[in-house]
Amino acid sequence: MTLAFRTAAPANLVQMLNWAAAEGWNPGLDDAAAFHAADPQGFFLAERDGAAVAAISVVNHSDSFAFLGLYLCQPEWRGQGIGYALWTHALAHAGTRTVGLDGVAAQQANYAKSGFVLTGATLRLEGDLAPRAAPDIRAATPEDSARLLALDSAANGVERPRFLSAWTASGPQRRTVVLGSSQGPVGFATARLCRAGCKIGPIVAPDSEAALALARAALHAIGGSRAIIDVPEDNAALASALRKQGFAETFATARMYRGAPPQTGPALQAIATMELG
Repeated sequence: MTLAFRTAAPANLVQMLNWAAAEGWNPGLDDAAAFHAADPQGFFLAERDGAAVAAISVVNHSDSFAFLGLYLCQPEWRGQGIGYALWTHALAHAGTRTVGLDGVAAQQANYAKSGFVLTGATLRLEGDLAPRAAPDIRAATPEDSARLLALDSAANGVERPRFLSAWTASGPQRRTVVLGSSQGPVGFATARLCRAGCKIGPIVAPDSEAALALARAALHAIGGSRAIIDVPEDNAALASALRKQGFAETFATARMYRGAPPQTGPALQAIATMELG
């Protein structure tokens, strides 16, 4: 039997996200297009005799930063070195860039062998949240793009224009709302319908109160009520606010970097997605 690696085509992304869903990741229904827009060459498959058996993404967001995700191997092919071989192949795509990941905590030691260092954790909080519009929160428009990029870059410590443009574009299964001020937008949030519930992220806001208001408004815009929000563990204020609303932690990942980690800002209330960062 022969093992080969290749760059995934757009049609393969649906399969990759279906695999992710089978592992309980519950990705957004139309997340695949935004993933691919970020870096069309950053998705890889391992094939055994022409059949896909493992997948991974290493998305180059800038000349200095990449993020690894969607690392999946079909259960019947695990333990044979296929996943690690694909991992090594895909990481070469990042070159000398810093690479981040949100990985299963139990695999930290394996990631460390490739030079990844633990910097914290990401907590998935899930619960029912009353959708609510607000007078100072409105739907995002194309004219907001430059400001949203500036807010996202300051919050995440890295520019990712291709990803953010696709991620924040509104559609039937996705809505982005912005928090306005006299000086223009000071925060935003994107809600995406999932197989179960609705994921909200990123949430970029001045404080946890504004973050919660954005989450409610995003749910109102998309027509949902069951929310899933991925919160950096050091954001105790938003995690506490969500728990007071009845949210419970349903999953957690280890945030790790190979290379110098980006310096995130206080406005990062919730990440976009564990699958891609």
